Amino acid sequence: MDFTPIRMKPVYVPPGGPPQHIAPSQEIYALMGEENIFKMCEDFYRKLEGSELRPMFPPDMVEASKKQAMFIVGLVGGPPLFAQAFGPPMMRKRHIPFEIDEAARQIWLTCFTETLKNAVEDYHFPAEHLDGFIEFLIGFSAWMVNTDTGCPGSGQETGAS
Repeated sequence: MDFTPIRMKPVYVPPGGPPQHIAPSQEIYALMGEENIFKMCEDFYRKLEGSELRPMFPPDMVEASKKQAMFIVGLVGGPPLFAQAFGPPMMRKRHIPFEIDEAARQIWLTCFTETLKNAVEDYHFPAEHLDGFIEFLIGFSAWMVNTDTGCPGSGQETGAS
């Protein structure tokens, strides 16, 4: 089966535009290391694999997790692996083919925050930067919402407790 995203609804643009001034610390990469980032992303994608969002992803979730990891590596101070392999990230543009509403965002956030619950121990995520990274995920995921289905929320909920 071919993996081809299909967009059926008009593109929604969240109010306020892209998130500003919420980038995660550039120190994370040096403290955490590339291998741990790849492991964290693989574990995150294993959670996504068991979620309602599974149909949005290609058949090989481990391979898909590597693209996410490449993006995260560059985001947190490592080499720009994603840009080197795929060009400029332009993540909102890359996500437009998928219908992402607030409910999908909440599922994505919940899977990621569950992965991060033991991140200090499991992936050597620097504890002093974990809250800032989660704040980045909250803002970043709000900007990926491209379908307004009338779900409650202004993009401020985290979906995680």
